[in-house]
Amino acid sequence: TTALFAADPQAIADALRNLGYRAELTTDASGDPKIRSAAAGANFAVYFYGCTAGANCISIQFSAGFDLAQSPGLAAINEWNRTKRYGKAYLDEENDPYIEMDVNMAGGLRRDTFESSVKLWDDMLARFQRHIDF
Repeated sequence: TTALFAADPQAIADALRNLGYRAELTTDASGDPKIRSAAAGANFAVYFYGCTAGANCISIQFSAGFDLAQSPGLAAINEWNRTKRYGKAYLDEENDPYIEMDVNMAGGLRRDTFESSVKLWDDMLARFQRHIDF
């Protein structure tokens, strides 16, 4: 199994596509790589961290936000964080819920471990949507 590295965003986008996900490679506001995708009926982004001048990144973060007319409230978000091991949740400045999952890829990540992380994210995304009544 070949390893995947956060320093190779194209390979990560390709790995997502190989798993059946849409993956549009772009850049974020600070010039770091960013992948736009979707899973469990929701759009999400993959952000790259620990980058130097937009390259040689060492970790990624899956992130999804939901624009709701009615905020689920802090109690629901705290319950998620208290009862779930993966996928940290928070409310943004407009009280919209977000869920994020960090993946450390320093030194490379085996492809099957990456695929397992993506499946975990997909599952968490579906559970979170039910949790916030999206």
